[in-house]
Amino acid sequence: MKESFFKVFGQRATESSDAPGRVNLIGEHTDYNGGFVLPTAIPQMTHIELALRNDNTVHIVSSDIGPKGEDHSYILGQERPLHRWFDYFEGVTWLLQKKGYTLRGFDARISSHVPMGAGLSSSAALLVAMFRVLRTTFHLPLTDVEIALMSQSVENDFVGAQVGIMDQMASSLADTGTALFLDTRDLNYQRIALPEDKVEMFIINSGVRHSHSDGGYNTRRKECEEACLRLGVAQLRDVADVSLLSSLPEPYLSRARHVVSENSRVLKAVEAIHKGEMETLGQLMIESHASMRDDFKVSVPEIDFLVEASLAHPLVYGARLTGGGFGGSIVGICKKGHGRELADAIADRYQSQTSYHASILVPELRN
Repeated sequence: MKESFFKVFGQRATESSDAPGRVNLIGEHTDYNGGFVLPTAIPQMTHIELALRNDNTVHIVSSDIGPKGEDHSYILGQERPLHRWFDYFEGVTWLLQKKGYTLRGFDARISSHVPMGAGLSSSAALLVAMFRVLRTTFHLPLTDVEIALMSQSVENDFVGAQVGIMDQMASSLADTGTALFLDTRDLNYQRIALPEDKVEMFIINSGVRHSHSDGGYNTRRKECEEACLRLGVAQLRDVADVSLLSSLPEPYLSRARHVVSENSRVLKAVEAIHKGEMETLGQLMIESHASMRDDFKVSVPEIDFLVEASLAHPLVYGARLTGGGFGGSIVGICKKGHGRELADAIADRYQSQTSYHASILVPELRN
């Protein structure tokens, strides 16, 4: 990577940084409703190398993002969204300058092993990695939580994706050995050790790409906001029980029912992890997927197929769609020591009966 960086820019990178993608064990579409989530980091990372320039030009090169071989340049202070892959990078420098930080031009080379459109927070990993490398380069007094909040702001206010705070908090704060139990209302969080002696996680990318800036995700968010207006509450987090939703017409009843019941499932999942009750955690994941499929309607047939194929194996405790939906990936948990063989079998069955190629992200294939 460094040799190609030198070849492109003719100089040594002054700083570099990484940020991971994430998988959400449970707690979907609850973050922008003020609720609870339970993500964990995945091994796949986004890496950025940066070299300072002597002007106000930013030059971005990536071999993994956007059309192959495409690069992009812009002038600091002239950022504008063009609905292209480089909007994320322009959004970062736009926001930093808006907040009063002084920058200068730089060359950046980005590489990423977090698949785009797979429901694994590739955009959050990009943003967090970018903020991290600029924090180091320009000595910016930013905490990890502030980086997460600013990354969300870029997505909301520059890119146009009305995402919640989970992805950015997970990419900025989570690690691969624990789950990040996060209250998205006050941003209090707790790292909970996963019982790795009992259970193994697997993640399979369906190959069906999604985009948060497309209409489906933003539509669901607007439906939740309308449900709050009709209920007279600030957020669906304020509804204690699904029985209080009966006054809502469809589709607001179904959307709110998913969020309220999902918050309850997250709290039960945390309790199950503390007690080492993997069968209970698995059942909660199964219920979560059914709710996303039937009430929130963000699943697709290919994702449902992967979940059903997973649950056909007796060693699998549970599986569900992870991420915003409309494609992406599934996450499952199974008995320790069987993750790769089960994921291989599930992916093989999927590829034999659909037109998509499934890729296994976790467990990683070991030589």
